[in-house]
Amino acid sequence: MKINTVIFDLGGVLIDWNPRYVYRTIFKTEEEIDWFFENVATHDWNENQDAGYPIAKATEELVAQHPEWEKEIKAYYGRWEEMLGGPIHGTVEIFKEIKKIQGLRTYALTNWSAETFHIALARYDFLHWFDGRLVSGEEGTRKPFPEFYQKLLDKFSIDPSQAVFIDDNLRNIKAAEELGIKGIHFHDPGQLKEELMDLGMILKK
Repeated sequence: MKINTVIFDLGGVLIDWNPRYVYRTIFKTEEEIDWFFENVATHDWNENQDAGYPIAKATEELVAQHPEWEKEIKAYYGRWEEMLGGPIHGTVEIFKEIKKIQGLRTYALTNWSAETFHIALARYDFLHWFDGRLVSGEEGTRKPFPEFYQKLLDKFSIDPSQAVFIDDNLRNIKAAEELGIKGIHFHDPGQLKEELMDLGMILKK
């Protein structure tokens, strides 16, 4: 298989994003944080904003459902910037190497609210290295819905059989593979480099 396109997820692959950075200053234990994310500010709730739902409206509605957790709910987007860690340096170095490979294109496909993505763009220079990107909050859909992947393929004339997609969420990898895109389930930069080299990419040892 000749790969000419590499598609990156951002959070958890190139950027260390973790809401626990905020909630570890609010709750005393990891178990309390788990309960809050499972029962109040759930993953599904956050992904709704990633797909374009207004943050202010989503916060107001969740507070109405759980008024006893108003302060903790408002911290989610009120302190959102504190959830951003630094770059995942090993992956950024791989990205830098990939950019030097002639004939190889790079794209970003990310679940990210359009209301907060500008913060990341200002903070991380490497987000400007891509040949193109699709941000879920700007498109009104998100991974793992196939139409989001298809928008990327169509917009940038990507042949799925010549593309590889890197994501830390196995659900998103499986959705890409349903469209014929080779998936790499990201665990760490070392594992990613090995898998890319197995695909024939010439990277530094």
